[in-house]
Parts: sequence; C-alpha cells; structure tokens
Amino acid sequence: MRDKNAVDKAKGKAKEATGKVTGNRRMEAEGKTDQAKAKAKDALGAAGDRAKGAKDSMTDGDGH
Repeated sequence: MRDKNAVDKAKGKAKEATGKVTGNRRMEAEGKTDQAKAKAKDALGAAGDRAKGAKDSMTDGDGH
C-alpha cells in the first residue's frame, strides 16, 4: 500500500507543479490535496502497524 501512496504523492507533486507553471490554481490545489491524502494514508498505515506490534508484544504473537 505504501508504494501506491508514494505513486500518489508523486502524481500530486506533478499536478501541483503543472498547476503552478500554467497558472491553474485549481490543479495546483488538487495536487496539494492528493499529496495530503497520500501522507494521511501513510500515517494511518503506520499507526496500524504500531498497534499490531503493540498487540503482538502483549500476546504470544498469534493473537492469543
């Protein structure tokens, strides 16, 4: 999933840059929004990984 988020971030950066160059503020804003969404997904995934690690450390690793 994180690879897809990296691709989404790159697409957002490209869209933002294109918007800046062409003076298209809407495209620039969409690019920034795309990047923010990808970063949020990364953070959510990392939080889930940490929660799973904490759970595993309190059990025998298989949920029991």
